[in-house]
Amino acid sequence: MSTILFSAPYMIPFLDRFRPVLNRYGLEVIVPEVHERLEEADLLVYAGQFDGAICGDDRYTERVLQACLPRLKVISKWGTGIDSIDSQAAARLGIRIDRTPNAFTLPVTDSVFGYMLAFARRQPWMDAAVKAGIWEKIPGRALHECTLGIIGVGTIGKTVARRARAFGMQILGNDIVAIDHVFLAETGIAMTSLDDLLARSDFVSVNCDLNPTSRHLINARALGLMRPTAILVNTARGPIVDEAALVAALQSGQIAGAALDVFEIEPLLSDSPLCAMDNVMLAPHNANSSPAAWERVHWNTIKNLLDGLGIPSEALGEMDRGKRP
Repeated sequence: MSTILFSAPYMIPFLDRFRPVLNRYGLEVIVPEVHERLEEADLLVYAGQFDGAICGDDRYTERVLQACLPRLKVISKWGTGIDSIDSQAAARLGIRIDRTPNAFTLPVTDSVFGYMLAFARRQPWMDAAVKAGIWEKIPGRALHECTLGIIGVGTIGKTVARRARAFGMQILGNDIVAIDHVFLAETGIAMTSLDDLLARSDFVSVNCDLNPTSRHLINARALGLMRPTAILVNTARGPIVDEAALVAALQSGQIAGAALDVFEIEPLLSDSPLCAMDNVMLAPHNANSSPAAWERVHWNTIKNLLDGLGIPSEALGEMDRGKRP
């Protein structure tokens, strides 16, 4: 009998659906109280009590991982990003980390274009004005008139580029790795330096991973290179953007606006200056919203856990497909 720490916020509300499957595989479940994520101190409370974990953005630091030995064998991350887990320490300690790559590519891409269209066509602002009794024709732009800069041309960045091409946008890209020439020819994206991308783009979409090279990549200097009419869109990770520098840039008019799904501290503090800005669109880290995508990730997260515990899971889909909505 193995024990798992079950702390993925997107899965906890549906635990009654998953519990029969976990029981069938001989898994006991510890379900902590989770508000967004478990911090280091929260996890240390359970150290040594579980063999595997299904988690969200919990802070599995090296200290936590060390404390969880020798029982902990696998951390199965719900979703794609594992920046909250010290993966180098996990590798040294023999703890397996699994995730679901590219789980939310399409919904996140849709969110990027939802934000760009909202700012370009000014729909939220016109809606608010008309409802307030103001009949004002607010000038907008067509996307084909705009240049899009994509920071991080990975799976999501590539999908954003393909959509942008369909809108007729000029597309600039920046990445720390070389991008295949076939994709460049397919989309017409021009790879360039970060400084050049920032200086020439009407919209800047942040789609890179959070790692030591990207933390505060968008800082005061970077924001100073952007056009005063430019919009920053971040659906990647909050700490990629220096939030204090962004607030200052928005307040001074250095850039025109921002659309933010992610923040340095989540949930976003209610007294954040961002909450009082009319030129900002905010969301609660929800660009991945898609019931169909979530369902795939739920079951793949369980499969990854079983694999990491050495429990054969080939029959998981056949046994439980009929039980899924």
